[in-house]
Parts: sequence; C-alpha cells; structure tokens
Amino acid sequence: QVQLVESGGGLVRPGDSLRLSCAASGGTFTTLTFGWFRQGPGKEREFVATIDWQNRTIFYSDSVKGRFSITRDNGKNMVYLQINNIQFNDPSVYYCGASWGMAIMNPPSGNYRCWGQGTLVIVTS
Repeated sequence: QVQLVESGGGLVRPGDSLRLSCAASGGTFTTLTFGWFRQGPGKEREFVATIDWQNRTIFYSDSVKGRFSITRDNGKNMVYLQINNIQFNDPSVYYCGASWGMAIMNPPSGNYRCWGQGTLVIVTS
C-alpha cells in the first residue's frame, strides 16, 4: 500500500507562486503514475495534472495549463506541483494520487487508487 503525504499549502495572494509537495512511501515509486487533483467546497474532485513514471507523459487541465507545472523526483520519492500566478479560482484542497495505470488526459479520480490527506490553498487579497 502506498502512503502519500501532501504539504506546501497555505494562504497566498493573487499572482503569488506556491509549490506543493507529495511524499510517497510504501510502494515501488518508479512504477507509479501520479496526479494532482483539487476539490473546492461542495464540488467534485477535479483533475489538475498528471505525470508518468518516466517523466515523459504529462497532462494538465485547461484551467491550469501554462501556470502549473508537475514534476517528480524518483530518487527522493517526491512529486511536486508548482503553481504560478495563483488566481482566485485556484483555492481548494489539493490532493496527490497514485495510479498503477498510464498517464492520460483528464483522468477520472477513480483511476487513482491511493490518496493523501490533502493540503489547503487559500487565496486572499
């Protein structure tokens, strides 16, 4: 069973940058596809970005393309989400998920079998 722990959320202002981290343990990290999702109050979990184990296949949702960047460090069992130019519609709880499948565009959250507890991002002026 893979355990995931997200960190890096906080209170930011519009236009700020933020880097979220996801630490993975308990599994074979290099065989996993990872994804970042976010969920606002009363909303469904929304796909943000995904990356395959080779760092070759990466997809982003249209709402974050050009502002967010997903990376992974297979040597440290870490996955990151760099958020630039954060906007008022970005605040959510951000979740890291692990999948044994391929990285695909707009995957359903059900493709990811393991999740962390989430990290909260709040945007305030």
